Amino acid sequence: MEFWNGWVGRDLRAPPVPPLPWQGHLPLSQGATSPSVMPGLGTARDPEAAPAARACPPCQGKAFSYSSISLFLPIFLPFPLCSPFWISLVSAPSLPIPCRVSPWPPPIVLEPFAVTVPVSLAGGLGDTQFSFRLRQAGGSRSSPFQDDGRYNREAPVTLQSLVLVSRLPYVNLFQCLLQLIAPEYFDKLEPCLEAVCNEIDQWPPPVPGQTLNLPVMGVVIQVRIPSRVDKPGSSPVKQCNQENLLPAPLVLPSVHELDLFRCFQPVLIHIQMLWELMLLGEPMVVMAPSPTMSSEMVLALTSCLAPLRYCCDFRPYFTIHDSEFKEYTTRTQAPPNIVVGVTNPFFIKTLQHWPHILRVGEPRMSGDLPKQVKVKKLAKLKTLDTKPGIYTSYKTFLHKDKTLIKRLLKGIQRKRPSEVQSALLRRHLLELTQSFIIPLEHYMASLMPLQRAITPWKNPPQIRPFCQEDFMKSLEHAGPQLTCVLKGDWLGLYRRFFKSPNFDGWFRQRHREMTQKLEALHLEAICEADIVAWMKDKSEVEIVDLVLKLREKLVRARCQHLPVKEETLQRVGLYIDTIIGSLPEDLQTVLHHP
Repeated sequence: MEFWNGWVGRDLRAPPVPPLPWQGHLPLSQGATSPSVMPGLGTARDPEAAPAARACPPCQGKAFSYSSISLFLPIFLPFPLCSPFWISLVSAPSLPIPCRVSPWPPPIVLEPFAVTVPVSLAGGLGDTQFSFRLRQAGGSRSSPFQDDGRYNREAPVTLQSLVLVSRLPYVNLFQCLLQLIAPEYFDKLEPCLEAVCNEIDQWPPPVPGQTLNLPVMGVVIQVRIPSRVDKPGSSPVKQCNQENLLPAPLVLPSVHELDLFRCFQPVLIHIQMLWELMLLGEPMVVMAPSPTMSSEMVLALTSCLAPLRYCCDFRPYFTIHDSEFKEYTTRTQAPPNIVVGVTNPFFIKTLQHWPHILRVGEPRMSGDLPKQVKVKKLAKLKTLDTKPGIYTSYKTFLHKDKTLIKRLLKGIQRKRPSEVQSALLRRHLLELTQSFIIPLEHYMASLMPLQRAITPWKNPPQIRPFCQEDFMKSLEHAGPQLTCVLKGDWLGLYRRFFKSPNFDGWFRQRHREMTQKLEALHLEAICEADIVAWMKDKSEVEIVDLVLKLREKLVRARCQHLPVKEETLQRVGLYIDTIIGSLPEDLQTVLHHP
């Protein structure tokens, strides 16, 4: 299953307008396609107000109906949003909406989105940005409308917004891009999108490990694309190649890392509990006063396990109009392993059976430290006027790290910059996750067959099975206590972790990597073998079988990008030619033209 990330930009400078006669929405049962999941960032005044999100095919300059919601789309997509708006996954009256596509891999689509659903206004005026995430679904529906652009030329600016959609969760880069594009777009509309896409067309591809200079709207954004070989917790990207850049580039320290300290301010004393809940993939609801706070808190929670991947689903901003609403609110089955961010108080009632609910309010200071929420029993969760707090009966396995809280509090008193505070917090979470995962990595490595057991003319040996009890025994002399000062029930935490999607995702990834390593070692063993000597006493059937197997290995090595040198692959190809050359001409003809 694939997911999409999205960021929404919304201009709220103009006063609200009355609903249009055609505004409204159809229930999903009346033909809405099941949407994909993608993250995004948006701007709105009312947390529960946004129009139907819809898919846009990568077709330059064509009109689409946003009653089609299947998301087979390219990387960026501007949606039209109502004033105020929902990020809703519902059918709506179809309008011709032109889109602009840019092929930065994966392709970028920029497009205005129009009003679909009238709702009441709430809160003060101001721009808002937030993220959302949608599940990708198969299938698509074409639109019967032609691209005349009339609606976008004549509709008020208040009825338009800009949404960026991407498979890549580069929160900082896309938020920065949206902040640059949106104000200009609200003034100049479609010509602005044309100019932006023309610039993005020239961007170099996002290659992991490379630093890119991305010109757009008279600004050069300099970013480094993260790589798997990066050292966890390494310093931010250094400015480079600036002597030839005029104007000086806007350097983003990270394309994806949030300001964790700012996001976690109201829950700093409970960071240990939240880390455990994310590690175990527990269902959680984040209730916030705005889409911005909701989406930032959800993204911060799911990122606090780095370098361990969070393998559960998450929705930074979720509304009652999302297609999974019934799935998440049903009481006939346990809540799914997902973190959802919401703003509508209605969710207090519909999701009160969920085991963990984090209710945050507007940031308030209590002395030097932001006012901290309290852990409360779920029974105290009220439908109306629920106070901020963590509503849960969960008991942590590990003790709190009071040293971390003291360091952060001292930083607040000394007016330490937020980015420094975030670095301290991120380092703490990184070391905590590493202390937990390193024993698992060591045990997993012990399951790998020895290299001397790999022979060229036999299939590579199998990885030994993961035995939970054997792992638990290994913790006595190689457990997290060697690298972490925190005390607690580490064994209980591991046992609970084994039942979570995060363990399943981690194990599958490591097992896949080890299998590929075995395949690479087997190819190297074949290259070092004496092929001619092996063929002396072999029948034609055995030799042909070897040719077919070697060809299959070569195809798999290239398709799966096995960790093997190109020189090794070329030598295997030469071996195949040598073997075929030793066969009768009729067989050579067949093997050369399979």
